[in-house]
Amino acid sequence: MKSDCEVVVTGMGVVSPIGIGQDEFYTALMEGRSGVSVIESFEQTDLPMRIGAPVRNFEAKKYVKPRKALKIMCEPIKFGCAAASMATEQAGLSGTVNEDGTTVHPVSPDRIATVLGTETFFADPSEVARVFRSCIVDSDYQHDRWGEFAMRQIQPLWMLKYLPNMAASHISIAADARGPSNSICQGAASGLLAIIEAASLIKRGACDVVLAGGTGSQMALTAMLYRGSDLLSKNIHAPASASRPFDANRDGMVVGEGAGVMVLESKEHAIQRGANIIASFKGWSRLFCDPDRTAGEKKEAAIESSLALAIEDAGLSAADIGLVNASASGVIEEDRLEAQAIGAVLGDVPVSAHKSNFGNLGPGTSVVELIGGLLAIERGNIPPTINCDNIDPNCPVNVVAQTCELEKLSIVKTGFSATGQIASVVFAKEDGA
Repeated sequence: MKSDCEVVVTGMGVVSPIGIGQDEFYTALMEGRSGVSVIESFEQTDLPMRIGAPVRNFEAKKYVKPRKALKIMCEPIKFGCAAASMATEQAGLSGTVNEDGTTVHPVSPDRIATVLGTETFFADPSEVARVFRSCIVDSDYQHDRWGEFAMRQIQPLWMLKYLPNMAASHISIAADARGPSNSICQGAASGLLAIIEAASLIKRGACDVVLAGGTGSQMALTAMLYRGSDLLSKNIHAPASASRPFDANRDGMVVGEGAGVMVLESKEHAIQRGANIIASFKGWSRLFCDPDRTAGEKKEAAIESSLALAIEDAGLSAADIGLVNASASGVIEEDRLEAQAIGAVLGDVPVSAHKSNFGNLGPGTSVVELIGGLLAIERGNIPPTINCDNIDPNCPVNVVAQTCELEKLSIVKTGFSATGQIASVVFAKEDGA
């Protein structure tokens, strides 16, 4: 449903392997730092997935309120809550507490919604190892013993730590957001899909403000063993240079973890309450391309369509776009298809790929990358894409290898999931900002 209501960004929060908060994150991008290293707990193993990009120096208690809620949060939920806390603070939504303990909200709580991209959150094996041992008889796992023995040893609220909807639930509670609270579980595109749904809620008049973004981790051992290592980089002896989007020597993606959350609201509402507008959300598209039945050429065409439709929805042309913030993960065929699509729709437009710094963060990755693009709009400079030393001739894109000025203040962000979801969004600097 299209309306005349304009949607803007008034706050951003990021928890990433290269920095927590906008300043740390943007500085690390500009300096070309990598957050990829050997995963400490896997260092002495022969696992083929020994490298990743963990979040470092993260103190959840600085951001999560009430602190007792930490007991029922896994790490990705903590990341999401922290990113949301930073975003609401920047947007001026935190409220003020009176002497009698009551809180004065700058926005009606009934008009604040939450939409978050998430996934199945996997438990640390050590957390349930003792429980599973209760079901082992003579070295064999006996599932029929689970109800009798194992259930008694599981913490009563254990499941709440890992439910996909709990990130949005905790964020809604902390922000006293009483509007719609939704979770989108569609792989790496989930964060962008959440941003799109948030804008749609505002345009439909269902709310005035939405906390939207994504959080996740690709680094849980159980998940890594389940997904396998076929698409992962084998460059485990040089972790910092393993994630190489569009590079001729790329050999797969690197896993990571993190979260990005943005405050979206109607422009009219933001102006009325005196909020600082970071950027305007101009247009979007969301498509599906069956990953099991679709040849590469059809996926390339789908990415082309997604880019073209988003730019058209924004009321812009290819000539207006100053940057493509690519999804590029370093997977050989995926990078080729995306690069071909970008070239076909946008020609020689500058392209950045922030996964070169921190790999694939799961549902949080597209929003963390998007925040990198919005910071380029706000601060005027495009961070470099690292590890792209020898661009693949099959990837005809103008990769930003060195910091440069963002000359046209409109950007496109792409994202897609292994399960077939494709999304593109267009943001631009607010007129007069």
